[in-house]
Amino acid sequence: MELSYLRNIGLAEGEIKVYRAILEIGQTSMSKIHEKTGIERRNIYDILNKLIEKGLISYISEKGKKVFQITHPNKIIDFIEEKERAIATHKNEIEKKIPDLISIFNEKKVDIRAEILRGNEAIKSMLEEALEFKKNYWIGGNEGLDNFFQYWWKHFDKKRIAKKVHWYDLADYGLYLSKYKKSKHFEEKYYELRFLPEDLKSPMVIFIFGNKVAQILWGKQSFAFVLESKEIVESYLKYFNYFWKKKITVK
Repeated sequence: MELSYLRNIGLAEGEIKVYRAILEIGQTSMSKIHEKTGIERRNIYDILNKLIEKGLISYISEKGKKVFQITHPNKIIDFIEEKERAIATHKNEIEKKIPDLISIFNEKKVDIRAEILRGNEAIKSMLEEALEFKKNYWIGGNEGLDNFFQYWWKHFDKKRIAKKVHWYDLADYGLYLSKYKKSKHFEEKYYELRFLPEDLKSPMVIFIFGNKVAQILWGKQSFAFVLESKEIVESYLKYFNYFWKKKITVK
C-alpha cells in the first residue's frame, strides 16, 4: 500500500515503512517487522518508540515479548490535530522571540551568503519567506510548477493575495501557470505575465525576492541554489527589466 502521503504530516521514511509493515501484517513481532522492511533492528526500536509516542501504534506483551499493532487509523487525524494545537499554543510566544533571532542572524551573516535547498518542503519555506516582500520576480521555465503546487498552492496563493505581494512573471515563451490560464484578471491577483524571447527557454527558473536570488529546478524533490547579495539581485533585475520592457507576446 502506498503511504507516502504520510510524509506530509511529518513522518520519516523509516516510520512510514514500519507503519505500513504492521498495517499489512497485523499484530506482529519486531523480528517480522525487520524481515518485511529490511531496516536494522536497532533502528526499528527507535522507530517503534517514535510511532508509539505519536499514538499511531501500540503493543501488548505475550510470553514476555512485545507484539505490535497499529492503532485505529483515526489516530492519524488526532495526531495532526494535536500538532496544530501545539503550534497554536506556542505561536505567540515564538513570534515574540523571532526578532531576537533575526538580530543575531543579521549580525553573523556574511556579505554574500549561499545555501542549497533540497526537497519541496524547503522550497515551500523559501516561498513563504518571499511573502515578506511586496514584489517578487520570476525568470524562466515554469514547466513543472503546477505539479509542485497541486495541493499546497491554493492556500499559499490566498495568503500571497491577502498580503498584496505582486508577482512579476517573465516566463519561458508560451509557458505560464495553468491556474492563471483561465483568468483575465492578472492585476486583481497581483500578478503580471510577460515572456522571454522564444530562443531562451530553460528548465531552470530564477526567483528574485528581497536580497536573494534562487535558481530552482522543479520536480518531485525540487532543488534550489540560493544566493543572498544585494549586488547580485541588482544585476539580475537589470536582466529582468531589459526583457520586461520588450513586452514580448505569444503569437
